[in-house]
Amino acid sequence: MSCPFCNHPGIILDNDLAFAAYDRYPVTPGHMLIIPKRHFLDFFQCTDQEKKAISDMLDQCKNHLDQEFQPDGYNIGINCGEAAGQTVFHLHVHFIPRYRGDIENPHGGVRGVIPEKRIYR
Repeated sequence: MSCPFCNHPGIILDNDLAFAAYDRYPVTPGHMLIIPKRHFLDFFQCTDQEKKAISDMLDQCKNHLDQEFQPDGYNIGINCGEAAGQTVFHLHVHFIPRYRGDIENPHGGVRGVIPEKRIYR
């Protein structure tokens, strides 16, 4: 099976080792994926240079999305392994703009990957 992230046609931003594209199935308007150009499984296989390139892309994406969508916040997430929900086995970082009112109560943020654990007080 071919990788949907290798030779991705929708690059919005890039640097030497990584690129960003809009997610094809966005959680919110502007949802982006940051993807290393080298094909490998997950974050724990990144080189230090790739980690820096991904971090640099997060800053570039924030600047881009702040101008294009004016979100009120962001979630950043990486699924590592099938048990964590990874379905494309080429590392990618979800950069999800958040907007006031996009859910009734955002308390708990990324803890919501297990819904009953999101609200913890």
